[in-house]
Amino acid sequence: MLDIFMTLENGEQRVERMQMPLMIGRSAQCGLRISHWRVAKQHARLSGLPGALELTDMGSLMGTFVNGRRITVHCPLMPTDDIVIGRCHFRVCAVHEDRVGRSAMESALPSDTPAAALLCGEQTQYMISRAPQPVSVASTAVNLGVSMPVHSRVPATKPASELMGSETAITRTLPYRHRLHAGLLQALDLRRRDVAGMSDTSLRHEAQILLDQIAADDTEIPDHVDREKLCREVLDEAVGLGPLEPLLADANISEIMVNRYDEIYIERQGRLLRHPAAFSSEQSVRWVIERIVTPIGRRIDESAPMVDARLPDGSRVNAVIPPIALKGASLTIRKFPAHRLRMSDLVRSNTISAAMAQFLLLCVGTRKSILISGGTGSGKTTLLNILSNGIPTGERIVTIEDAAELRLDHDHLVTLEARPANLENRGRIDIRDLVRNALRMRPDRIVVGECRGAEAFDMLTAMNTGHEGSLTTLHANSTRDALSRLESMVLMAGLDLPLPAVREHIGASIDIVVQQARFSDGCRKVTSIVEITGLESGRIQLQELFRYCPHSGFVGCGLLPSFIDDWRRAGLEFDIGVFSGDSADERAVE
Repeated sequence: MLDIFMTLENGEQRVERMQMPLMIGRSAQCGLRISHWRVAKQHARLSGLPGALELTDMGSLMGTFVNGRRITVHCPLMPTDDIVIGRCHFRVCAVHEDRVGRSAMESALPSDTPAAALLCGEQTQYMISRAPQPVSVASTAVNLGVSMPVHSRVPATKPASELMGSETAITRTLPYRHRLHAGLLQALDLRRRDVAGMSDTSLRHEAQILLDQIAADDTEIPDHVDREKLCREVLDEAVGLGPLEPLLADANISEIMVNRYDEIYIERQGRLLRHPAAFSSEQSVRWVIERIVTPIGRRIDESAPMVDARLPDGSRVNAVIPPIALKGASLTIRKFPAHRLRMSDLVRSNTISAAMAQFLLLCVGTRKSILISGGTGSGKTTLLNILSNGIPTGERIVTIEDAAELRLDHDHLVTLEARPANLENRGRIDIRDLVRNALRMRPDRIVVGECRGAEAFDMLTAMNTGHEGSLTTLHANSTRDALSRLESMVLMAGLDLPLPAVREHIGASIDIVVQQARFSDGCRKVTSIVEITGLESGRIQLQELFRYCPHSGFVGCGLLPSFIDDWRRAGLEFDIGVFSGDSADERAVE
């Protein structure tokens, strides 16, 4: 049950007791009806459990506001939160089954609420009225033909307690976490400490002391609740990354995906799994995103609701917030492994054969320009990092990325990172600007994390004008698709080059294309290595040197690379028998 304290447009105050889940809107089927042009037919929905109420905006045009801020999902909804829908102000308090009658409402009311607000009386002809009988969110959507988010469609027969799934331990401790969190913030504020000027270690130490004292003085926390674990969760959320902290520490987790504050997925050994961890509220996710992006000079707000960032260990971060993220703030973290992988690790994991690995390392050492292509999560950046570490010592390397995540074991290294525009929409530095600038930095090799647009033309120009042996990646489903996408990106540079000239430019700049793929079982493979042999009849010619076959594994394709004679003259030893397909996995790579 819910007690809803309403302040109407004319100043009248009223109290209504209603059942959860509760739909608020202009439609006659809504549990709480507001007949106003600013209110949508299905405007907002109240659901959840006592202590963890959730208010969800159903995509209304005029929006739902909590404490003066427009929200998409707000949880937990507290009795002190001021809700504005249309011209009405609300405060909501969950009522337990044992708290019924007038006394329950009186105890839940704010102390400054006038006594007249307790007198519900008969229904008036004003703008708010109750529906004749409760209806479910799903049935209302069907009757009115309103499109609703998938996560809001629930069976009409389910009670409110099932809307949030089974009551897990995390859900049961949400009220205590929220109270301890608020007490910690108040304690830090009362001490008037310069939190921004404190180091992470000192801030965490002081917060730990305060939180232990607050938890010890809180007599409402039941004895069966693990106070130490509860304090650790609150501390992580207040000064760390909340429930993501243990996930980041788990070496078996390669990716963390926060769909919304209470919906977290992980990737473990290539498979996606739902994790029981959850944030205490939507605002907590926003705080975590701010902690990630602020130290590296990035920003995220309603004017710039998307951001790419990185963690101190190099893990890649992408965050999206409302209004473009309809379910709430979304966070994706591609973890950077603590152990720096080497080519021998890829061979042991059967991602690549020993012969293919040795061939690629020799290509890097002999300054062959390499393009790595593949889908999302196929391991392009990992292979790029490993091949970049194969560049001989003494050469000057310049790396260029959107968010710096490459980790090269190289002495002579310069790392450049793109920068988004500031609040005044100034100061934007694109990857293309960095590639142009890198040409003036006397590099021997240029490594671009990923080509996405017009910078592809400048990258090819660098490869073709004295910077052979450079490396980059792009998204594509096959080696032929990679070249087609590269053509499109060069045309995006706006130089009005004819297509034959673009293809000739690509053919003269790139020597090797490596294709990677991620299979349904989560394993990653180098599926093809091809050489660009030139241009014929206006089409780029490819010859495949190695491929991966699901039944026979890694095999050679029976063709020798055009530069094998150059290797022989240079005294480089390489068993050409591996190209025949007889044995592609005989040699180990250290």
